[in-house]
Amino acid sequence: MAWVLVSLVPAFAWGVYIFGFRALLVVGIAVISAVLTEGLLNIAFGRPNSLGDLSAIVTGVLIGFNMPAQISLFIPAVASIFAIAVVKWSFGGLGANWMNPAMAGRVFVFYSWGAEMTHFTIPRTLIVDATSGATPLETVKSNLLSLTMGGPPGELAGGPMELLEKSGFPGSYFDLWIGRMAGSLGEVSALLLILGAIILTVKRILNWEIPLAYIGSFAFLIWLFDGIQYGNGAFGGDVLFHLLTGGLMLGALYMATDLVTTPLTKPGRIIFGLGCGLLTFVIRRFGSLAEGVSLAIIFMNILVPLIDRFVKPKRYGIQL
Repeated sequence: MAWVLVSLVPAFAWGVYIFGFRALLVVGIAVISAVLTEGLLNIAFGRPNSLGDLSAIVTGVLIGFNMPAQISLFIPAVASIFAIAVVKWSFGGLGANWMNPAMAGRVFVFYSWGAEMTHFTIPRTLIVDATSGATPLETVKSNLLSLTMGGPPGELAGGPMELLEKSGFPGSYFDLWIGRMAGSLGEVSALLLILGAIILTVKRILNWEIPLAYIGSFAFLIWLFDGIQYGNGAFGGDVLFHLLTGGLMLGALYMATDLVTTPLTKPGRIIFGLGCGLLTFVIRRFGSLAEGVSLAIIFMNILVPLIDRFVKPKRYGIQL
């Protein structure tokens, strides 16, 4: 767990840099709430102290990463308490939970305080006449809906980046790559999240199957189908835009790869990743939400026992 925290430092530092001290406060509240909840439950149930495994701290950091910088401070606290007390401890603690606690905490507060969870801060590194606004994904989704329903089809040509330009969003692919955009404070920089994932891969902590299957399947579906709605036809989707915006990189590299809530076998993990990619595409493309990562991962967490039932590990000592 210590190396997971180390790998998250670059993305966290970037979030503090572009969103200010408030980002540090949000993550701090989430971590403190998670640690206190874990400690109190250890005492209440007479369990050995489990704080040393650092799992509560990792959960708190990931919950903080999924929050807008200007969110009311009680919300990350509630998310952490729900994640630890309900999702993790009600099933027996670390190793017994069937759902990713941080992801579940994020979804719980999203549906409880949706307006707060979708009120994002414009990075101070962008020169704009606003302090808050929509993420690139939300901007594209809203523009796409308005143009599809009431605008000329020709206005859709060009894809997501052209819609961003029409809406006055001062973005470029470089801005999206480094994370100079509105969004949750820890998800915006794909570059630094990938850097963190490389650290975990080198340390043999991160398995490659789920991120590769997740990102690869999602990218293929976007490339194949997403361009149709812009008049670009099949195989004309803007893959780069969709990979660099929203919570895809954070979800694929850090949330979907939780060892406790993913399949046991390599083929099972590939199936899990493919399912996450498919569901994320379906929700982003056809759902009312601009994002679909959280729901996709939680749904696939639910299917893990079924995947493990049909894709069983090899039994050593038995000839097949």
